[in-house]
Amino acid sequence: MAGFFDYVDFDTATEIEQLSRLTYELRENRRTILDLHGVEDETALLQRIQAGELAEHPAYEHYLAARILADTRETARASLTERLKEANQK
Repeated sequence: MAGFFDYVDFDTATEIEQLSRLTYELRENRRTILDLHGVEDETALLQRIQAGELAEHPAYEHYLAARILADTRETARASLTERLKEANQK
């Protein structure tokens, strides 16, 4: 039985692998930041800062970092999805 990557050129397969790794690392780093404050997402972190439950610094910087990581992950996922669609059409 042939595998998906049997029909994908080396450069495309490498790009898919790199985007997959990047997506994973962004997700895990975001999770690490959120876990520092015991929250599930950026909204909860911001709410805790606004309620005075967390010191503004460094919690707000962590909030910004988590937002950037989440946004970057979504961009990487969109690129990965596009590359996979292109590879499937070949």
